[in-house]
Amino acid sequence: MKIAVVCANGKAGKLIVKEAVSRGLDVTAIVREENQTNAQNVVKKDLFDLTSADLAGFDVVIDAFGAWTEETLPQHSSSLKHLCDILSGTPARLLVVGGAGSLYVNAEHTACVADGQDFPDAFKPLAAAMAQALGQLRQRQDVRWTYISPAGDFQAEGIRTGKYILGGEELILNSKGESVISYADYAIAMIDEAVSGNHIQERISVVAE
Repeated sequence: MKIAVVCANGKAGKLIVKEAVSRGLDVTAIVREENQTNAQNVVKKDLFDLTSADLAGFDVVIDAFGAWTEETLPQHSSSLKHLCDILSGTPARLLVVGGAGSLYVNAEHTACVADGQDFPDAFKPLAAAMAQALGQLRQRQDVRWTYISPAGDFQAEGIRTGKYILGGEELILNSKGESVISYADYAIAMIDEAVSGNHIQERISVVAE
């Protein structure tokens, strides 16, 4: 299996690459600057400059793009659109590192995590930008995508336990009543999905056990 990780130098990207390499998969890191991962192969190119030819031959493309500042938040949508456009009609699967703010908190799917009174105001613009990108992704019937939302508390420095609980569109809690997962355990779930391909054109979610 050939996997490309776009924006592989980010915190999530590096751990996703590490997890994939540890399983003996053929991994290519796509980075703008010098490679900081342990991928066997490297493509040095900006996401927005990638072409269909750059991604030809990959079974799975993992989008680990992230934008955090007010002026770059719209790039959640534009970057995902660009990747969808160049993968359109191909057999490659597109796996997206998503957000938790758009997970539903009711059975009717009318209220999201980001709508809650306790959701921090500082994160609302990011959650809205990522939710918009997900909404646009849902309209793409020409791409074999999977969007993976982490738990609400997504811990960059959290330990790798090797375990997680798989969920769907709704926020789920672990046995301790917590919504938390480390980047390392999230990476396990991401590569499990890359290998299995069980949730094409679906949004799924993960939480630590």
